[in-house]
Amino acid sequence: MEDTDWIGETFTSDTGWNHLETLVDIGDRMAGSPGERAAMERTRDALSDVGARDARIDEFDIQGWVRGDSAVEAGDTTQDCIALPRSPADAASGELVDLGYGLPEDFDADLDGKVVVVSSTVPDHYDRFIHRREKYYYAVEAGAAAFVFRNHVEGCLPPTGSVGTPDAPIGDIPAVGVSAEVGARLARRFEGETVTVSVDCDTPDATSGNVHAVVGPDTDEEILVTSHLDAHDIAEGAADNGTGTAMVVELARILADREDELDTRVRFVPFGAEEVGLVGSAHEAERADFESIEAVVNFDGVANGRTLRFHTHDFDELEAAAEGVGERFGHPVSVVPEQLPHSDHWPFVQWGVPGYMVGSETQGRGRGWGHTYADTLDKLEVRTFREQAVLLAELVVDLADADTVVEHKAPEEIAERLEAEDHAPGMKITGDWPY
Repeated sequence: MEDTDWIGETFTSDTGWNHLETLVDIGDRMAGSPGERAAMERTRDALSDVGARDARIDEFDIQGWVRGDSAVEAGDTTQDCIALPRSPADAASGELVDLGYGLPEDFDADLDGKVVVVSSTVPDHYDRFIHRREKYYYAVEAGAAAFVFRNHVEGCLPPTGSVGTPDAPIGDIPAVGVSAEVGARLARRFEGETVTVSVDCDTPDATSGNVHAVVGPDTDEEILVTSHLDAHDIAEGAADNGTGTAMVVELARILADREDELDTRVRFVPFGAEEVGLVGSAHEAERADFESIEAVVNFDGVANGRTLRFHTHDFDELEAAAEGVGERFGHPVSVVPEQLPHSDHWPFVQWGVPGYMVGSETQGRGRGWGHTYADTLDKLEVRTFREQAVLLAELVVDLADADTVVEHKAPEEIAERLEAEDHAPGMKITGDWPY
């Protein structure tokens, strides 16, 4: 009879949830900050405490960014806003132009010297989500003087999120986020008038790092179970991505007790500096032997909703494994075969390494409370976290079985899929097209 004691232990475990509370109570975990360093150290120690081996931190240098003041001055008013990380310290004035959703075709206009306002979402009928950085660089290419990113979620919540490219980490024009309410006010009262966007910030040299620990046999092949440690400085970063790193710790606890079931080594790697351009995972991917990585299981946004969502990047075996776990436990899962070129799986998947982006089903498009002041612990439930820990632990055990084989793809296949799904134009303008 199959041993199910571990399931009961997981349903009563406080290990992962306690680590989530530890992370959110640190406060600011911005990439390169003392808070991110504290998150690294406490996660390293937590992995060691639950029985993972060789827990350590691999440091690397990054472009730092420290928030100062920012403002949108319109008429005789100053409107509330927050700077987008890696915006340059600058001020620019120009005619305010509201581009609505900010779809690629919306930028085919005379925007030279203008201050453009775009939404954080896309219409329901649109076939793909357009990332903030893509909209920002369409504005830069069109000659805009400044960029205003308007939240589509009501509640007086200005959104954050970085700009910049791998080759030029600091952006070209000042960029701020404004709430849905401020965005509507700007469009109603000041469209066509001259407004000024100003950003004050510091851009020091900084250090981030990735945490590593392993369980299972000492095989040449391994499965990576990953998350990101950092969070934007304006919030607790509970859902994005405290839950992901807490889930890594919970799975380390479970799998350390199930080591005799693993035919393949499992490496846990919570990455640093994800929110500023996947810097930590790119650092690791540059040093990795891709052929030795059987799969990447990346957690970013787990436990936000009760149903797990798996982006499988057109790897049929990954789709079958996720659906199989859901069927075995009688628990619905959502499988999306399309490419998702964001989050820490991508520096591996783009070269053909099989990988999941694991999140959860939530209402509406976009990040919801994510990237706002409202990304706080009270939005989450321990029940959901524990349920998903059971499913994800079983999935990793299945992937680590010697009979499970997930074939790598040629990078050309990934590039073709990106072209077919219309991701390529945006990736090229943001400097993320590697082929």
